[in-house]
Amino acid sequence: MERLRRRIQIAASILGNSYWLFFWRSPIYQGALKKLCFPGLNCYSCPAAVTSCPLGALQNALASARFSISAGQVQVGLYVAGLIALIGSVAGRAPCGWLCPFGLIQELVAKLPVNKRELWRPLRWLRFAMLAVMVVALPLLIVDAAGYGQTWFCKFVCPAGTLEAGIPLLALLPDLRGMVGLLFAWKLFLLVMIAVGCIFITRFFCRAICPLGALFGSFNRVSWLRLEFKERNCVRCRACYTVCPVDLSFFDGRDDINSTSCIRCLRCFAACPASAVCVHFGPGSPDGGEEIVGVCPASKLKGRGVVR
Repeated sequence: MERLRRRIQIAASILGNSYWLFFWRSPIYQGALKKLCFPGLNCYSCPAAVTSCPLGALQNALASARFSISAGQVQVGLYVAGLIALIGSVAGRAPCGWLCPFGLIQELVAKLPVNKRELWRPLRWLRFAMLAVMVVALPLLIVDAAGYGQTWFCKFVCPAGTLEAGIPLLALLPDLRGMVGLLFAWKLFLLVMIAVGCIFITRFFCRAICPLGALFGSFNRVSWLRLEFKERNCVRCRACYTVCPVDLSFFDGRDDINSTSCIRCLRCFAACPASAVCVHFGPGSPDGGEEIVGVCPASKLKGRGVVR
């Protein structure tokens, strides 16, 4: 399962960044595919990117909302909002675990051999504050004389933009280097701090800061793809907690298996020796009695009263 997930992560990252003509043509692809949003954090301005970032597109829509409404255009950002809702409704936060290029980078950084620490649990709510303030409120409320706002999260926080766009563009376009100022220095500092955080805390950015993860994670409890914990099967071996990249502890009731933090990597499903973790896909709820498709791994524990 983990090998399959890693291959899909790499394939998605390559497909989402497959414009290799930037060495000879425009450093930013602006063709027809840029109208599509990649289901993960992948900067629009990355020289190799062929699609847009849904978080950046959402901020752009909100930043121009007041001007658009004043001009009589009431359908503001419906495509982006609808796409995020569609992805979330079907897969929850699975794109974070299976498709996001910046998520892959964080996992690779986490392979450095240092003792890992747990994220301070209250920091889980910081990503919702980022979403509410930096992505929604500031672009809508702080506008110029023409009615346009800014993409606050992209401009002042996003480390993916710094790594995938800022640094490569400075390397490709020497003329830009003279324009580097305090803002880029701040973004570079944030990138380094987040990278250090990811060394000691697996997927630190995803778990504490990423607004896109907050958006997708909000659908985890109602999406078609969801998990079920069969407590009667659990033998308290802690295998699920040991392999979980976001330190969810649902075997002891501390967390919900469909928590907004869950990135749907399915490591717990693959690691559980007692068929206590099931994967469901389809409408309805495991607890509601509705018939849906469910898959559980074959039990590795015999003679322990494990129920399928």
